[in-house]
Amino acid sequence: MENQALRSMQDGVGHQNRVIRVGTRKSQLARIQTDSVVKMLSQQFPAAQFEIVAMSTTGDKILDTALSKIGEKSLFTKELENALERNEVDLVVHSLKDLPTTLPPGFTIGAVCRRENPHDAVVFHPKNTGKTLDSLPERSVVGTSSLRRAAQLKRKFPHLNFRDIRGNLNTRLKKLDEKEDFGAIILAAAGLFRMGWENRIGQILNPEDCMYAVGQGALAVEVRANDQDILSMVSALHDPETVLRCIAERAFLRHLEGGCSVPVAVSTVMKDFQLYLTGAVYSLDGSDSLRETMQTNIHFPQQDGDGPDDDTQHVGITAKTIPHYALKAAEALGINLANLLLSKGAKQILTIARQLNDAQ
Repeated sequence: MENQALRSMQDGVGHQNRVIRVGTRKSQLARIQTDSVVKMLSQQFPAAQFEIVAMSTTGDKILDTALSKIGEKSLFTKELENALERNEVDLVVHSLKDLPTTLPPGFTIGAVCRRENPHDAVVFHPKNTGKTLDSLPERSVVGTSSLRRAAQLKRKFPHLNFRDIRGNLNTRLKKLDEKEDFGAIILAAAGLFRMGWENRIGQILNPEDCMYAVGQGALAVEVRANDQDILSMVSALHDPETVLRCIAERAFLRHLEGGCSVPVAVSTVMKDFQLYLTGAVYSLDGSDSLRETMQTNIHFPQQDGDGPDDDTQHVGITAKTIPHYALKAAEALGINLANLLLSKGAKQILTIARQLNDAQ
């Protein structure tokens, strides 16, 4: 049934006279990301017409407060989801790391695109070109808007000071280059690659230095869960490895009840049908932490019923094109790793981190 729906859309049936409206944030990076998704959809469905609808979100408007202090889970998604609910747009493109692990009722992530480099990158002030975080002068100020990054890097590089920096990529790079406030800033490598600014990357942080955020580097397409036409259409963009890695990461974060107000970090690898998930929680200053790795087999022999996962969401993701045994295994991996950390005291570390962050 689904293949028939996909074929009919590729032939233009159902979309020939319909303009598909795509919601996005207004920033340059968001537009580049959305354009890339629309290009992929246009290649799959050449008869379809797409119109991009750009809007500002709460996170784009509040630039004088740390992200972890705003107290709103859907900082970069709420306005877009409101437009989706009102049928003003048909699908929305997000950075997956901006999407909460529990979506509002009636929505689902219909596609998770192939992941760009998920690691964090260091961009240095021109005066520090050629240096690394290790070789920066004592008490150099490093800018980051992420508690996760700050907690890990304070632990690894105690000679540095970390200060909050807000704004889109363009704004943060301008603050770095035109003032003397920061010796370096930490950004997601994926955003720099997508903007074509990889020449600004002075250092890529490996997981031993700084594990990344849940979903970092992946693009998500959010749709109305009951819009079967659009859901079937965008599912063509699913990258199976990225989907399974991100389901494990999101299940880990959800089960820990984490968010941007606590330092939680992950790293995932898939090799020989084994999915490896490393997860960690940190105190705000990085002095206290728990980190563990688990793995699961995501290759199952074909069995009766091992077909598309028609109606089930896995941490907000609908992936009809991937066998449900693999999806369930990835989700169970995240939950099991979270339970392991919780059994070792993760809840206390996160509770104290949340209280200290609220009090500061």
